[in-house]
Amino acid sequence: MASTIKTKYDTGTTLTCTLASLANSSARSSTAVDNTTNLYADVLVQVQIKTAAASTSSTGYVNIYVYSSADAGTTYTEGAGTDAGVTLTSPPNARVLGVLNCVANATTYKSHTWSVASAFGGVMPDHWGIIIENKTGAALDATEGNHKKLMTGIWGQTV
Repeated sequence: MASTIKTKYDTGTTLTCTLASLANSSARSSTAVDNTTNLYADVLVQVQIKTAAASTSSTGYVNIYVYSSADAGTTYTEGAGTDAGVTLTSPPNARVLGVLNCVANATTYKSHTWSVASAFGGVMPDHWGIIIENKTGAALDATEGNHKKLMTGIWGQTV
């Protein structure tokens, strides 16, 4: 009897990446995600950003990058791996996951979902995370709860 493989979504969870008051032209890394236990075939990432009350540029945006490690979480792109500020090279060595336009003051912007595996040619790294770079023209909103960094793991299941 033949089986069919269908997509199975894990419960969504939050990535740890503190964005409250992230200064313009600054970047912050999330804590690395260890995929060696869950063995997700892919992960969908979505972010929500709230802009500052003033000085947001009418051409503002936020870059979302994805970083990885090939040595079981020892060496990460751009020195990432923890919830901390990072200094990106120009151009960054991390992969672009997406760009979120953020062009008005005191406004909440929500991205669609992005595939992490797609950023790495269809294969999930064993350790990975995101980097968020603020290019809005102002610091981001000061309340951490107004920013979201979400992930949902994906497996295949036999039905």
